[in-house]
Parts: sequence; C-alpha cells; structure tokens
Amino acid sequence: MSSERERQRLIDILANIDAVQRYTGGMTLEMFVADGKTMDAVERCLQRITEAIIRIGADRMAVIAPHLPVHAVRGLGNMLRHEYDAIDPASIFNTVARELPDLRAACLRYLGPDVEEGAGS
Repeated sequence: MSSERERQRLIDILANIDAVQRYTGGMTLEMFVADGKTMDAVERCLQRITEAIIRIGADRMAVIAPHLPVHAVRGLGNMLRHEYDAIDPASIFNTVARELPDLRAACLRYLGPDVEEGAGS
C-alpha cells in the first residue's frame, strides 16, 4: 500500500471518529438508545472506520496502534454489515466511549505534527 493511501485512510478514520464524538457528545447510554438517528449515524461511521482499518491491514495497524485488537475490529465490521439485527447498542456506545479516543490519539501520533489536532473534522 502506498504511504499516501495509508495516510488518507488514517485521516478518514480521524474524520469518522470526530463525527462520532460530535454526534454522541454529552449523551448517556439511555439517550443514545432512544435516538435512532444517532445510533444509525454512529454505526455507519464505525463501518467506515472498520473498513479503513481492514484495508490498512493488521501488520500496519500493529505499528500504528499496537493496542488495537484488529481481529475484534474485523468482527465489529462484519457484525455491522451482516448481523445488524444482533447489534447491542450498549456495546456500540461503550466502543465509542472507551476505544475511539485511544484510536484517535494513535492515528494522530502516527501521522505526526503535520496533521493538526482536529484534522479529521
């Protein structure tokens, strides 16, 4: 994969993380579950994030974000695409709250100082 393609995919990940954070900022789980539009939007952003991670590849992601369990990301992507009727909103909400901030920080660290904070916005 070209480094420019990888860089663009990381920027896409940042953009989708930033969108998710805007959509869910200040929400509780109960508010999230009650807001179907936000749930749908977050699930779509997560699909894009998982697809970008899969396209970057497990080996490269191990360098970029060593803490990220790529096999679990692939599983989440498969669930969002193929088992959408079995999605647990609490799991989605917890992924947003617990996993995305670390992934965002790892992408920013890897991209380096030429990418401003908020580059994904």
